[in-house]
Amino acid sequence: MSKLILNSPTVVKNEAEWQAELTPEQFSICRLKSTERPFTGQYTDCKSAGDYHCVCCDTALFSSTTKYDSGSGWPSFWAPINKTNVTEIADVSHGMRRVEVTCAACAAHLGHVFTDGPMPTGLRYCINSAALHFYEEAL
Repeated sequence: MSKLILNSPTVVKNEAEWQAELTPEQFSICRLKSTERPFTGQYTDCKSAGDYHCVCCDTALFSSTTKYDSGSGWPSFWAPINKTNVTEIADVSHGMRRVEVTCAACAAHLGHVFTDGPMPTGLRYCINSAALHFYEEAL
C-alpha cells in the first residue's frame, strides 16, 4: 500500500461557509466524515467517460478509466488521477483499522482505500458519491 501522506489543506473555510455551500448530505460526508448507504450514491453505477472532482473544491480526483465495479455499493477506483491530489490517513474509528482518503486541497472526507482491488495497483478506493462531482467527457 502507498505510504501515508500528511498534507496541509490549501482551501480552508469555517463550518458555516461549508454548510452554506454544500447540501446537508455533502456536509455530513465531506466535513463530518459520515458515509452514504451502499448502493444509493448517484455515481455507483455510472459508466460514462470523464473525471470525478471534489464536490467541495473541484480538485480532480479520479478518472472513469480507473473506475470499476467492486460490488461494494460505492464508486470504486484502482488509482487517483494524481497521488498528490489525495491524502491517506490511518483511521482506527469504529473499532476498525482502515485508511481514510481525503482531498489534499480541502481535507474533505472522500472514503477509504483498501488493498483488495484489481491490478495494476491492487487498491480499491471506495468513495462516497456525495463527495464527488462528475464532469462527463465531451464526445
